[in-house]
Amino acid sequence: MKLVKMSLAAAVLLGASAFAIDNVKVSGDAKLYYGTNNMGDGDLFDQGGLINTANGTGGSYADAALRLGVTGDLTKGVSFGVTGYAVSTLGLENNLVGQTWTGAHSATIGNGSQIGAAVNDEAWLGELWIAATLGKTTAKLGRMELDTPLAFSEKWSIVPNTFEGAVLINQDLPDTTLVGAWVGKNNGVNAIAGFNGVVSNTPVAGIDRVVGADAEFGTFASDGAYAAAIVNNSFKPLTAQAWYYNVVDVADAYWLQADINCDLVKGLTIGAQYANIDPKGESLNALDDSSAYAFKLGYNGVQNLKVSAAYSKADEDGTLRIANVATANLGAAQSKLYTEAWWNYGYVGAPDAKSWNATAEYDAGIAKVGAYYTDVNVDATDVDMNEVALTVSKSFGPLDATLAYVSTDADDQNNGDQYDTVQAYLTLNF
Repeated sequence: MKLVKMSLAAAVLLGASAFAIDNVKVSGDAKLYYGTNNMGDGDLFDQGGLINTANGTGGSYADAALRLGVTGDLTKGVSFGVTGYAVSTLGLENNLVGQTWTGAHSATIGNGSQIGAAVNDEAWLGELWIAATLGKTTAKLGRMELDTPLAFSEKWSIVPNTFEGAVLINQDLPDTTLVGAWVGKNNGVNAIAGFNGVVSNTPVAGIDRVVGADAEFGTFASDGAYAAAIVNNSFKPLTAQAWYYNVVDVADAYWLQADINCDLVKGLTIGAQYANIDPKGESLNALDDSSAYAFKLGYNGVQNLKVSAAYSKADEDGTLRIANVATANLGAAQSKLYTEAWWNYGYVGAPDAKSWNATAEYDAGIAKVGAYYTDVNVDATDVDMNEVALTVSKSFGPLDATLAYVSTDADDQNNGDQYDTVQAYLTLNF
């Protein structure tokens, strides 16, 4: 790992010297993720086959990923960034695990069955951008991560989805940020493609449904998307934001959010959200609007302790979910609603979902511990989901380690029976 880093860094620095590139920085990380569950008749740490949450067949899944990023200044006010990703199972498939984390892998049938398929390693450029700043205006063009309420890079998995487009940010108005964006392509799983948890005869890798096969970039949604936003902090305890999206021939959407630090009770925070997605276009205009609202109370007045409670309600008539439109929106896309679960995505933003979430995080010095409870009732489909997640995290110099336990009891998973999940996350930063 050090040799790879040093070799690439040396090449970049030599190039920077030749082309007068300043302030070159090289950074990255290596990750190894492992998870296992005892769905169906299986036991924890069994290899298992391809995960299918609907009928209760589970097992174990693992992946390794390498991220290497380079940033620098081309000239005054002009900078660039390049980030490369590589993923590999390290040969764990068909040995210790039966699945992978990311869907970026392609697979090759080895013995006529999916369980015997060989999972291929993949490498790609996740970011390749150039940015220019003039006064208080910055323009960024190329391939990049995005973090907006309804279209964003999901970073909970081992590699994130990214986008190709342009972003313009202006801060000339006091305490105000204006944002305009165009997204033309992304490598996320098709936003509108359905996902029912069933695997066909074609080899499919990955449990996350975040990055598509081969991490290939394609047109975002139907014909790209526009976004505009205003974020204001004129009243210092309050941060208010409003986002508008025009996903061409798919939907118009907006997201409103306000978060305030309460002056009356030190450490108390209050948040409110409202979102609406209005389908349009030849194939979607007959669908009903989707909307949801959420409220959150947080408290961090006790040293090293953060607690919060949140509630959300989604409109019963919608079809699209109040969740990421850049990944599998009709399946397990992550949501920015306050009530989002720690592990079981795809529920809180579903039509007619009523959700509760309680979170407690404590830094005990020797380690950081977290406890997360999510309860969702989706009346439209008569599905209840209950999740309890416990985490312990510890850093050992450049190595970050997390151990997680998740208890899931969902009507549409594992034939309605409760099951356990254990996961380990290792990240070496360099």
